[in-house]
Amino acid sequence: MAITGILLGWKKNSYDYILPNNRQGTSTDLKNWLPLDSLENIAKQSLTDFSAELETTISRIDIKPDQGIVKFIFENHYWGIQLDGASAEVMHIGKRRSDLLEQLHDGSFLDQFFDTKFSFFKLFFTSIMGFSLILFGLSGFWIWYGPQKMRKLNKRNT
Repeated sequence: MAITGILLGWKKNSYDYILPNNRQGTSTDLKNWLPLDSLENIAKQSLTDFSAELETTISRIDIKPDQGIVKFIFENHYWGIQLDGASAEVMHIGKRRSDLLEQLHDGSFLDQFFDTKFSFFKLFFTSIMGFSLILFGLSGFWIWYGPQKMRKLNKRNT
């Protein structure tokens, strides 16, 4: 969990390796953008042209008006496409390793593997890890602070 946490902290500074950097589109004015369904069709076709083996079911769409781009993230694999919102030019096709790291970090990869509907493994894993971190933090503080407190009490009593 610590390793994935460190890697996730670095994801935006990984020079496209963990998470592709956002590109800059040609227009930030949404009036100049193509309709979302047209952009979706272009993204799916671009992915198919890139690799016919990759599934084109979309998991989510991130619209970045201030950067003039639309990011399409696909299900069941870790590839994403960034399109210019106005021209539909493919700005970037890249692997999103951060999505896998997030699933490892929070335990949701087990829910995906076992196809659970309630996110049981994610909730169990994050609860155990969170409570463990609190317990280790408190016990570590007490191991450090307790002997100091005892020494001060012993000096007063002698």
